[in-house]
Amino acid sequence: MLSQWYDKKVLVIGLSKSGIAAAKFLNRHGADVYITEFSEAKPSDAEKIEELEKSGIKVETGGHSDEFINDCYIAVTSPSVPMDSDIMQKLKERKTHVISEVELAFSQTSKPFIAITGTNGKTTTTALTAHILSSEYKAEPCGNYGNPPCDLVDREDIDYFVCECSSFQLAYSPSFQPQISVFTNFTPDHITWHKTLENYFEAKARIFKSPQNPAFSVLNAKDEKLLEFSKHAAGEVFLFGDETGDNCSYVKDGSIWFKRNGKAEEIIRTDECPFIGEHNMQNAECAIICAKIEGISNEDIKKAIISFKVPEHRLEKFAESNGTVFYNDSKATNPEASLVAINSFNNCNVALIAGGRDKLTDLGEFCEAVKKHITTVILIG
Repeated sequence: MLSQWYDKKVLVIGLSKSGIAAAKFLNRHGADVYITEFSEAKPSDAEKIEELEKSGIKVETGGHSDEFINDCYIAVTSPSVPMDSDIMQKLKERKTHVISEVELAFSQTSKPFIAITGTNGKTTTTALTAHILSSEYKAEPCGNYGNPPCDLVDREDIDYFVCECSSFQLAYSPSFQPQISVFTNFTPDHITWHKTLENYFEAKARIFKSPQNPAFSVLNAKDEKLLEFSKHAAGEVFLFGDETGDNCSYVKDGSIWFKRNGKAEEIIRTDECPFIGEHNMQNAECAIICAKIEGISNEDIKKAIISFKVPEHRLEKFAESNGTVFYNDSKATNPEASLVAINSFNNCNVALIAGGRDKLTDLGEFCEAVKKHITTVILIG
């Protein structure tokens, strides 16, 4: 499987964390690796560039030269590089196949991937799923959260890759076939990159249908678009967020339940969960489905959830002073994510510090929620 890289020229686009991981993996397995970075090198890049070049990897910054691009066997791109960029047009003209670092890792291991995508909730769901599976297996969070999967492929002790996947990564992953594909939710985002909302959806939806065909599809029943899409998803389909059909996970009578083939089991009481908000209960429901599919016992699932620590910046309680509690939700980078946090604090005296750049999304619903729930607003940026 790995011998295919010997004496092959491979182009890696971007001096990013995932790009460097791909370059090092390919270099270890005999490829002739070239990294090309559009931006000029910063002083902080000097050490990592020196390390790469010492291992035989060629590096250029400040543009993409024909010397690097020509005669490549394949190109591995960092996820942020737009499909309509100049380098992608040049590679298309040369008929060079372009893939993501996630797809590269997938192609080099027989271990199963659990791929978690969606507009919001990906990181918490990825972290919680890996945490629960680790009660019985060696499960590593990777992708957008944790390590790039190419850093983990050579490790023999890993049983599952629990991979947070952005729409950018999936757009460059035409052959990626997870064992379990998870769709947390879908709201408008990244329109400037994908050009249309439908393109954004299709980038994420591809891992739920032919030819990628997961064994299991897990989708949010509370999201009308995903509920409709679930009718067309491949594999055994599970829904979370509502008691819908024979395969689902949901909150009822103060507990999270799991149901498969019509048989319901109580997993954990919601007041035992170490997080707040309906969205986090949905993240837990989703992770429970993945754990049950992989055979984790109800007792181990409950213990793992109780011991779980929410990742930083995601409605993270980080301080308390004189009766005031401080939550860090700085990973809420779109209006819908902020809405979820705001709606988690009903009937509370809340001060909101908000800012960010315009993503061309509608702020109307966000502003209405602020007026309804927030007493003080501090705007920055």
